[in-house]
Amino acid sequence: MIYIFLSAAVIFLFDTWSPLHFAVAVLYSVVVVLANLWFKRLGTIRTAAFCAFLTGLSFIITHGADLESAASARTLISLAAIAITTKLALLNIVTRERLIMVGKEKDNLARFFPPAIVEQIAKNDIALSTTRYEPAAVLFVDMIEFTKFCSALQPQDVIAMLRELLCSLSASVFEHQGTVDKFTGDGLIAVFGLPVSNDLSATNAVRCALTMQARLQAWNDERAASGLEAVAVAIGIHYGDVVLGDVGCESRLELTVLGDTVNVASRVEHHCREDKASILITDAVVRRMQSEGSEGTVRRFTDRGFHTIRGHSDAIRLFAIPRDGVLDVDQL
Repeated sequence: MIYIFLSAAVIFLFDTWSPLHFAVAVLYSVVVVLANLWFKRLGTIRTAAFCAFLTGLSFIITHGADLESAASARTLISLAAIAITTKLALLNIVTRERLIMVGKEKDNLARFFPPAIVEQIAKNDIALSTTRYEPAAVLFVDMIEFTKFCSALQPQDVIAMLRELLCSLSASVFEHQGTVDKFTGDGLIAVFGLPVSNDLSATNAVRCALTMQARLQAWNDERAASGLEAVAVAIGIHYGDVVLGDVGCESRLELTVLGDTVNVASRVEHHCREDKASILITDAVVRRMQSEGSEGTVRRFTDRGFHTIRGHSDAIRLFAIPRDGVLDVDQL
């Protein structure tokens, strides 16, 4: 900061008492550029105003009120140079702030969207806050008997376990082009097909679920080798129209999905405990997968027939991967 004032002082002294007759005050543009490196908008504007003041003061000290002299023209040129430089400096600040904001937005989006979708959102300027109906596959995953599991653990051990579990689950979501709608403490809600549409949304959701369970089995093998208890999760998936939009208040808005499809996916996940399944998907998911050409993945599931789930009057046909089914992540 001191360099800015020293530079301005040197230019002022040289412009006022130097016998050279040229627009020395044009060099104030350099001071404005230096201010642009350290200050934001207000600081740059104040520096420019200070330089303009010194330019005028130097003219008055040297030439008084003689506006007809050639010096007045040089002074006007200097003031114009300061003004132009200030305008360009402010545009540079706006661009710099915009890049910082975009970077922060990308960092925030990266918590919930896979990198490819983040880039697509940023590149195409997709409006996430526009409320709309869209078809999507909704996946609920939750830890089974979380309270009982954690009752004998220290708080720091609970948090460490959850971080490792949620990191693995969210990584599987991103690898299959899904979106983390929200973390639920001991699980998460993921959406496939939003905010960017995908022709394999149901297939990606189911393959994500298979990957989650396969990695969980591998993780449990590592935990067993360390004498730690195995972790079990239940996964439910449903496909249909959802409402995408912002909910909350002005101070805290959250982009989320709502609707019957979300509610059914939640109930299906909860039904895994009763049905002794690690993954349950609905017939809507199966039909969508068949239309996506994923018959091979469909055949991995067992038809469990029609079930009545809480909060839904009509029976829903469910397909399952049993809880004791062995999954190999390398074969997915």
